[in-house]
Amino acid sequence: MSTLIGAPHEITEEQDSEIVARVLAGDRECYTLLVQRYQEVLFRHALGMVQDADQAADLVQDAFVRAFTELKRCRDPARFGGWVFRILANRCRDYLKSAGRRSVPLDGALAAPRAAEADRAHEQRELSEVLSRALAALPASQREALLLKHVEECSYEEMAERLGASVSALKMRVMRAREALQNLLGDAAP
Repeated sequence: MSTLIGAPHEITEEQDSEIVARVLAGDRECYTLLVQRYQEVLFRHALGMVQDADQAADLVQDAFVRAFTELKRCRDPARFGGWVFRILANRCRDYLKSAGRRSVPLDGALAAPRAAEADRAHEQRELSEVLSRALAALPASQREALLLKHVEECSYEEMAERLGASVSALKMRVMRAREALQNLLGDAAP
């Protein structure tokens, strides 16, 4: 396999299974290849789930550390991305269920961009807050499915692999999430 950039810790064209084998054989620095390959998509998902950039970064880091320490338990190294995603998804669910967590911050991933006019910016902020509150009110499993489908634009098959759920169950979660959002957003209308 050829290296795209050249240094041993840069992203390469190697398959995940080859990188996992190298890490398990003792070349621990190769793990950074996997981190570089998946950290962006994992962070986007965590941010959508917990709505807090710092907490999302912590959860992603924790997922990568856990994956590294448990790497020998990865049953299909060619699907490392799906495996580490499931670790992150479980970490996000645990975080959302934790008793010490007070609420999901509303100023995270869905904050409205600044508009040229003050009135428009205010309206956008209000809409963003309403949408953030509505997303935060969804059960974690529905929010997760909705974000994967409509933010990450995953197919139901990709979602099933990442979450370890059936396609039909995920279709139902997305449908229920849409219905719940419609109800929540309808209730929030003036």
